[in-house]
Amino acid sequence: MTRILPKAVSKVIESFERLPGIGPKTATRLAFYLLHVPEEELVLFAKHLSDLKANTVLCSVCKNIAESDPCSICGNPSRDQSTICVVEQPTDVLSIERTGKFNGVYHVLHGSIDPLNNIGPDELYIADLLKRVKGVDEIILAMNPNMEGEATAMYLTKQIKGRNNKVAITRLAHGLPVGADIEYADEVTLSRALEGRRQQ
Repeated sequence: MTRILPKAVSKVIESFERLPGIGPKTATRLAFYLLHVPEEELVLFAKHLSDLKANTVLCSVCKNIAESDPCSICGNPSRDQSTICVVEQPTDVLSIERTGKFNGVYHVLHGSIDPLNNIGPDELYIADLLKRVKGVDEIILAMNPNMEGEATAMYLTKQIKGRNNKVAITRLAHGLPVGADIEYADEVTLSRALEGRRQQ
């Protein structure tokens, strides 16, 4: 059978298809779009992709993606170090920061406990969080309101209470519908959720 697409185009389509939320049609559209952009734009795009890994690090304190270690939030003396907001993904930090309502620091788990996909506590940055709970006044569990998020929050509550039973453990409250992801919530919804958090 004769090959319809050049190999270079097929490889780009296959690479796009591996990205979350990108199906075969969108991958094909993106590949053909890139064929038509000027060469210098394509070179710049490729450089940005290359820099993505080369110029980012994982903050040794909060495990967020950053340009330096510690990240700009952990290294900021005006942030309230006694309040830690625990989130599942780095994109959740961006969403909460956009509200302008939170002045504490973060801890990024990089996922949630999900036994069906073989993700247990050891696959997440939970041990690093537990090292930080001593001397902390409040831990906000900002997990996504789904089964995995709830399981993660329950596990964290038990582990944190075992290390520091004086710490206040709160959850995000009103504003986030069950089954929604924090990453896609708007600023108003997240602001209300932060303001209405409750004791765990």
